[in-house]
Amino acid sequence: MRKAGDRVAHPNYGHGTLSSLNEYHTVIEFDAHGTRTFVSSRVVLTDSMVPAPEKPARPKRASAKKSVPKESVAKELAPKE
Repeated sequence: MRKAGDRVAHPNYGHGTLSSLNEYHTVIEFDAHGTRTFVSSRVVLTDSMVPAPEKPARPKRASAKKSVPKESVAKELAPKE
């Protein structure tokens, strides 16, 4: 019985890792083709001994700008005398 995290091979998409599966759908994250969803009763898979490739580290996102209090924005937009 296969479970999430198992390595599998598909005839068209190659090697991948099972993301989730139930009686209706099988979701696989393929090494070269991204995530694909299959009908569980129809998908043909074999076991794979190829290890999953290392995922590149995601760059850190810039921090969000700090909001400016509404009073200071209103003063800047107010007409000057």
